[in-house]
Amino acid sequence: MLEVTARSAANLLGIQANSAILFYRKVRQEIAEKLAIEAQEILNGDIEIDESYFGGVRKGKRGRGAAGKVVVFGMLKRHGKVYTVIVENTKEATLMPVITNKIKPDSIVYTDTYRSYDALDVSEFHHHRINHSEEFANQKNHINGIENFWNQAKRVLRKYNGIDRKSFPLFLKECEFRFNYGTPANQLKILRKWCRI
Repeated sequence: MLEVTARSAANLLGIQANSAILFYRKVRQEIAEKLAIEAQEILNGDIEIDESYFGGVRKGKRGRGAAGKVVVFGMLKRHGKVYTVIVENTKEATLMPVITNKIKPDSIVYTDTYRSYDALDVSEFHHHRINHSEEFANQKNHINGIENFWNQAKRVLRKYNGIDRKSFPLFLKECEFRFNYGTPANQLKILRKWCRI
């Protein structure tokens, strides 16, 4: 699964496309199950949080408010792993329970200036904001790590020319896995361990 689609892999290996698609799906399901276990870990230290929008109709609005987009909320422990969750919307009432369940109190949380993060100013976290209309980083105050993840994920997913909503969570977890486990050699080692290949 070195960023090769199932159809391309089937072509290269001389097998039926449906066989490759089924194999890829099973590997993605295994990844999602293992990451769900890892997701129980509580994050602490320096955490970057941000939301992003995937898919949907390109016409009209882009980003927040764009039609048909899948909303994904992400948290990245600096020098650690990223954690993503698909959310219904980016309202404070939706995001704050995810944050408080996943991040240990007294952690340092970095965000942009989106209003849904206002509650962090009066919470048990140490909240730092970066105003992207003025600057992208001010020493340790930035969210460049989570932004890097969004860029990588969108680059990987773009080659599929559209992913149905039902399958999207598995593809998202594959992107999370790729980001968290470094080199393709290390990813293969982890997959062999998880899948007993």
